[in-house]
Amino acid sequence: MICFPNAKINIGLNITSKRNDGFHEIESVFYPIKSLYDVLEVIENKDDDKVYFNATGIEIPGNSHDNLCLKAYDLIKQYVKVPPIRIHLHKNIPIGAGMGGGSSDAAFFVNILNEKFKLNLTFKNRFDIVTKLGSDCAFFLNNKPAFVTGRGEFLEQIDFTLSNKKIVVIYPNIHISTRDAYAVVLPIKPQRNLLQDISQPIEYWKHTIKNDFESTIFLKYPELAFIKEQLYMYGAQYACMSGSGSTIFGIFDRMIDTTAIKFDHDFKTYSLE
Repeated sequence: MICFPNAKINIGLNITSKRNDGFHEIESVFYPIKSLYDVLEVIENKDDDKVYFNATGIEIPGNSHDNLCLKAYDLIKQYVKVPPIRIHLHKNIPIGAGMGGGSSDAAFFVNILNEKFKLNLTFKNRFDIVTKLGSDCAFFLNNKPAFVTGRGEFLEQIDFTLSNKKIVVIYPNIHISTRDAYAVVLPIKPQRNLLQDISQPIEYWKHTIKNDFESTIFLKYPELAFIKEQLYMYGAQYACMSGSGSTIFGIFDRMIDTTAIKFDHDFKTYSLE
């Protein structure tokens, strides 16, 4: 069975406080980007009793044994019996980009195993499993626009769409560690209501909706601020860094010729319907 774990962007990200467990409380709107996705295939391994994992596409740093799909498999086994499997992950979503690629892979993996092997895991079971894997994972179980709080696990689905807009996503080949980004950010209580602000026309957002990571990340990587400026120069109604970076996205009323945008470095640009 094959599925297509997609990316997401953060429209606004308020880091409101640091918790006693070391995590941070946030407020954000997560929006799925379904036209940028990985490819995940799971088949039953009938040759022996082992689990095999293979990855292609963008190189995944670290030890493959630490992949979230394998960790999810071990957690699922605590609930139900699961046969040995072969996992193939083709990676397209940039890594360390603030787009939730690894979290999406894990959540889609839990859903596909539940469906393929008829495990009868309830939504609560799957929610409990994925929240042990990462803060963003729970969003991808339903994969619909949501107002997100807590450390990312509390979701309120919202009636919100960008289907009539064009989105340009630029990844500058910079891997940013989420842990490192949180280590230097200063939590602050937001002065505005994000849900109210997002209900306003998009052209107002640049004055009201921000990503708290930008103030520190842009100091270290000024090229990210330059990308954001360029997107506005080429007509973006709103531009922002997604998550802890380094992806910068712009929302446009119409599709633009991204080849006209000139940068000093090699960037990957995704023009998404």
